[in-house]
Amino acid sequence: MQDDSYRHKGLRRKLVDSLRKKGITDERVLAAMDAVPRHFFLDSAFADLAYEDKALPIEREQTISQPYTVAFQTQLLEIKKRDRVLEIGTGSGYQAAILGKMEARVFTVERQEQLFYGAKELLAELGFTSVRCYYRDGTKGLREFAPYDKIIVTAGATEVPQTLLEQLKIGGILVIPVGRRSQKMLRITKKSETEFVEEDFGDFRFVPFISGTESK
Repeated sequence: MQDDSYRHKGLRRKLVDSLRKKGITDERVLAAMDAVPRHFFLDSAFADLAYEDKALPIEREQTISQPYTVAFQTQLLEIKKRDRVLEIGTGSGYQAAILGKMEARVFTVERQEQLFYGAKELLAELGFTSVRCYYRDGTKGLREFAPYDKIIVTAGATEVPQTLLEQLKIGGILVIPVGRRSQKMLRITKKSETEFVEEDFGDFRFVPFISGTESK
């Protein structure tokens, strides 16, 4: 485990200030990002870049999302204490840690076995007992624990998976980037079993949302 030094904490405060200036207004999101050491979720070679507002590489040719993107998606979810949140795409575990710090009950799914084990071990080591990790095909969601108050997808989908809409509570929110080369950030609110309200929050770029699982 790396240290979380005064320098790291100072860099986090600067990052949070920059996110506030870029339009992140949910103070609970900002407080969580101030509290969670992003450099713990990166290879030590990238530690000096951890608090720059940019996406960075992790294992298996994946990325840890840009802090602004993490904050933006989390803000769209309107997280409340003890919300049941399904995350599709655990990756490094950083987004799950932010949700856990906000006192959500998090069920996170990862299709890459190496990333799954790495994130599960790190989140447990950091004491995130409200985060449960699963090695699954994220396109199928996690039906056994449905329905969820909130669902977040951290990869670019070509369409909104019907399975995820089915696993959302009435009144629940799905945040998902949808598109091919670049994605539109969509927030979908489930009004009834057949009625959904969709909002578009502009262009983002994510790694592709892929079906199936991949072992080490």
